Amino acid sequence: ESQGLIVTARKLANASPRRPRQADLKRAISTAYYALFHAMAKDAADMLVGVGPSRPDKAWTHAYRSLQHGDAKNACEGVRKLGFPAAIINCADVFVKLQQNRHDADYDPDCRVLRADAMAAIELAENVIIGLRDAPKKDRKAFAVHLLLKRRP
Repeated sequence: ESQGLIVTARKLANASPRRPRQADLKRAISTAYYALFHAMAKDAADMLVGVGPSRPDKAWTHAYRSLQHGDAKNACEGVRKLGFPAAIINCADVFVKLQQNRHDADYDPDCRVLRADAMAAIELAENVIIGLRDAPKKDRKAFAVHLLLKRRP
């Protein structure tokens, strides 16, 4: 799904070759964020529930759907202090940045987006999705726990 969203974001960013519409560029930024969000949700579900034909599908869906935007942002903001490797830290940092870009694009009527901004957001999302996928499984699993499970004080 995340790769499909990257493709869609690129189509939106390039929809009007001469004079891109703000609606297309803003939607491209939003779609790039959602590509990363869904990649993180899928990876967390894969790490915590498993993959393949023997995985419990309802439990996997439950884990996937447990990722919440605000909680994920808060979790990502704390990743640097927890000793995660660079690929996970980069993913977390980009998630926070793309979420802010999405909020600006979706909710700020004064926000103006350049095609270069949209393409940069898409590249960032695509690169950190690859970085997350290539990170060691033990780190991905720890990140999944950090994203989805609440810590008691």
